[in-house]
Amino acid sequence: MKLWEKNFEINKEIERFTVGRDRELDLYLAKYDVMGSMAHITMLESIGLLTPDELRMLLAALKDIYVQAERGEFTIEDGIEDVHSQVELMLTRRLGDVGKKIHSGRSRNDQVLLDLKLFTRDRLKGIVRLVEQLFHTLQTQSETYKDVLMPGYTHLQIAMPSSFGLWFGAYAESLVDDMMFLHAAFRQCNRNPLGSAAGYGSSFPLDRTMTTRLLGFESLNYNVVYAQMGRGKMERNVAFALASVAGTLAKLAYDACLFNSQNFGFVKLPNECTTGSSIMPHKKNPDVFELIRAKSNKLQALPQQIMMIMNNLPSGYFRDLQIIKEVFLPAFDELADCLQMADYIVERMEVNRHILDDEKYTPIFSVEKVNRLAASGVPFRDAYKQVGLEIEAGRFATDKQVHHTHEGSIGNLCTEEIALQMQSVVDQFHFEKIEQAEQALLAVKP
Repeated sequence: MKLWEKNFEINKEIERFTVGRDRELDLYLAKYDVMGSMAHITMLESIGLLTPDELRMLLAALKDIYVQAERGEFTIEDGIEDVHSQVELMLTRRLGDVGKKIHSGRSRNDQVLLDLKLFTRDRLKGIVRLVEQLFHTLQTQSETYKDVLMPGYTHLQIAMPSSFGLWFGAYAESLVDDMMFLHAAFRQCNRNPLGSAAGYGSSFPLDRTMTTRLLGFESLNYNVVYAQMGRGKMERNVAFALASVAGTLAKLAYDACLFNSQNFGFVKLPNECTTGSSIMPHKKNPDVFELIRAKSNKLQALPQQIMMIMNNLPSGYFRDLQIIKEVFLPAFDELADCLQMADYIVERMEVNRHILDDEKYTPIFSVEKVNRLAASGVPFRDAYKQVGLEIEAGRFATDKQVHHTHEGSIGNLCTEEIALQMQSVVDQFHFEKIEQAEQALLAVKP
């Protein structure tokens, strides 16, 4: 069954090529397609295109399909083109001609736009929760090890004293910036395209404000042409937000792999999070962080993939956009997996409290000595030269103490201030409004 089928049969190879992976990928969208249909037909009844009895029957049948999709039992049958066709077929089998009425005033174009936005909105909520969890784990570790010093590096050369409080805390604050990207992407996503139909609206008196409210959207994509132009743009911008999170994870993973190696010995990963070698019995490899790094780097390429598919298209719908689903829909699961793995290991990571006992790290305290001399009245440039000459002559010695007090330094991590920044961003998502709208829409009584 094809919603556009007429009195001729399409070539089977052409059909295979044009359908592509839609039947497989549309399973991601099934419950969102049903939810969108429930809002749409509720609106159709309000403008007289469905009777109250027809609406009641359709809502009850759609809720049953939604439950199937929630349980993972929804399938797209052989010969059925996509999720929209499957849902309409199931309704028509159960309700006859009434099932054929649900498409009034819409196109598969605005259906898939809506499905993608509802899917993305929901999956972003999951990513936000996982980012928030990793953030709190990093902050906890930052406070736990705030007094444990470690060498800081520039150019991979030992540079100045750092601390595990700073190291863990740096990645926590990085996630605050990533959360800002997620919020911007979420707000763009949280606008209703339903009613734009094929991109030029409908002669039916659709109440688009009503479907916006029923689905818990913040606002509308008002211009129907722009609603269609948003296909690909929304995915690209969300992909940039996912890539921002992935960039933080990739850098964290690289550090962890480096610091776990015997040459550094700064951290020890949990035994259960490492793998062995088939030939070298001593090996404990940081494979999880290596895979997080690789998957995160792959995710950072996602915006470019999407741009290369949609970048040179004029206004209106084109089948090119179908291909975006192949790279976009699975990305949320991949990033969620990386976030969960990173959180698990970071929480259990052990740090080396005695790194700086090794004399090779003594030179990192040179700036501390220069600053102490400058504070006592020696001009900074003279103090710098004096300490430099001591190092060159092999006479440099120090007490390996640091006295940093300014905001964001070793002695003043500003953990609470960073936590407030994160909470301020998270509070702006207003997930509770969406959840209330969705629960009300799905509260159908037979």
